[in-house]
Amino acid sequence: MLADGSEPGPVYYDVGSGAHMPSSREWHAYDGRSGRPRAAALRGSCSCGWRGMAEYPLDWTVLPADRPLYEADIDLSGPVADYDAHLSVIRDSAVQLPADLVGLLSELVRRLDGLVAEEPLVALKALADLRYVIAEVGQDAAWEAAAQEVPLEEIATGLGTSETAARTYLNSYLHP
Repeated sequence: MLADGSEPGPVYYDVGSGAHMPSSREWHAYDGRSGRPRAAALRGSCSCGWRGMAEYPLDWTVLPADRPLYEADIDLSGPVADYDAHLSVIRDSAVQLPADLVGLLSELVRRLDGLVAEEPLVALKALADLRYVIAEVGQDAAWEAAAQEVPLEEIATGLGTSETAARTYLNSYLHP
């Protein structure tokens, strides 16, 4: 957050000529160097739009003005704890997977992780096959949710995401 209480936009990095201008919204980019905005406080935030209520002031009298913020000894435990609490609420309201499905997915991840080093082509083939299964079943599930007229708000809550992200997720299956 800036001194006026606003949240700054992205910081752009001039890397010379070209069509692409890299940017960042990471907390440490707002250090006031090279014409960038200088953060006055930190707060937890999420891509879903949630913003923490607590503000954690930055004391610039003890912070280095000539070094990046990520090199400073800044206590991030407050904003991180706020974000973790937010994620806990999201997880608790999301649809719970059946225990046997969680076990199956965990076993799949374990098996794929083992294949990566030993037989990477087998792992890639399995992932290619999974993409096909995901596309087919995802499309069926998305169409069924549409046929049952499940509200987008309910879908977003069930998936543990924002309505915008849920709409994008559904559209990726409905309009591949």
